[in-house]
Amino acid sequence: MTRILHFADAHIDIAAQGRHDPATGLPVRVLDFLKSLDTIVDTAIDERVDMVIFAGDAYKDRTPVPTFQREWGRRIVRLSQAGIQTLLLVGNHDLSPAAGRAHALQEWETIPVPHVRVISKPAFYGPADLEGLPLQVIGLPWVSRSSLMAALDISAVDPGKVYAEIENRLVELVKRWLDENRDPALPLLLAAHASVQGAVYGAERSVMLGSDLVLPGSMVRDPRLNYVALGHIHKPQDLNKGAQPPVIYPGSIERVDFGEVDDEKFFVIADLQPGRDTRVEWRRLVGRRFRDLRARFTSAEEIQLGLLSCLPGPDELEGAIVRLVIEYPAEFEPLLNEVELRRQAECCFEFHLVRRPQREARLRLPSDTAISSLTALDLLDVYWRATNADDGEAGELRKLAQEVIASANGGGTTVGGGNGRAA
Repeated sequence: MTRILHFADAHIDIAAQGRHDPATGLPVRVLDFLKSLDTIVDTAIDERVDMVIFAGDAYKDRTPVPTFQREWGRRIVRLSQAGIQTLLLVGNHDLSPAAGRAHALQEWETIPVPHVRVISKPAFYGPADLEGLPLQVIGLPWVSRSSLMAALDISAVDPGKVYAEIENRLVELVKRWLDENRDPALPLLLAAHASVQGAVYGAERSVMLGSDLVLPGSMVRDPRLNYVALGHIHKPQDLNKGAQPPVIYPGSIERVDFGEVDDEKFFVIADLQPGRDTRVEWRRLVGRRFRDLRARFTSAEEIQLGLLSCLPGPDELEGAIVRLVIEYPAEFEPLLNEVELRRQAECCFEFHLVRRPQREARLRLPSDTAISSLTALDLLDVYWRATNADDGEAGELRKLAQEVIASANGGGTTVGGGNGRAA
């Protein structure tokens, strides 16, 4: 039996702003990410796993500052000193968008470190490559569009076509390895940093760079695989739940923002044996608490009586990152006691108050214009201006309105009168 530990999307410096720890000089939020990373490394060493698979995205981008490289390096060196084989996949945040530039994990390729291997190109590894470990690994790091275009000597191509070409090549490559290189007597693991058809995205949609390469679900669910270790999507999930092989995104190791407020964080331990079902254990990571609160008031009395009750008690607020979004009629703005609200939230690690005063939209026509002289589309244009819709959104809404009106009129065109009838 081969025991592996799988984690992904560390992004240890993605929340590097804000309060600093006086003892270490590091941002406190970075320490949150490093605490989760320490839990992962401690577990790998204490439980003597055979291999650690990191499925990509160590930092927020390919140019981490030396301080964060030092902290990441300390943890990886601990795995090396414990004699644990560690595979580091290069993710999209680790990779430069320009072909030929160094990636964020380059030093682990440049300076040999015992038991640590970086996967920066698609590769197949057998026991001879893995220090005799009875395991086979197919590694698929993030493949950038610019790198493929440079390799194919093409330019000015539709990005969708380039990603389709990447997908086709990876599928063919994996198929060939499964058909020609695979030893049925040994467990086979596929590690990839990519999106897979059917996966549910989390808040990382706001931080991912560029368009996505999407791998077909049939490729990762191949029964000849014993385990699929994925990275890139922050929401933990098994894309082949209840079946074999497990196809797992463990998710990011700490909440990045409020888009992940309801997501638990995990790493995974898996036991692989040829001819037997892979046993998977989800290990929960205890990160900093996020609370996303909302309140809506419609009267002065509600604001005066209910504003301070929007926040839970100190036990739930202590050390948490809290956002409170309040909506209220704009004329009641002076009634908001923000000073008292912030005093109540002093025990939070961070408190974000988002005010959303509601103003009634008023339709105003020029004094010399009669409403009966306007077409339905003209009236809609006036409404969109009154609601401050941006030009792009208003343009799309106008096209949709034209289609609806034309359809209602049997394909006719509205040319006059506020009733929107065809002439």
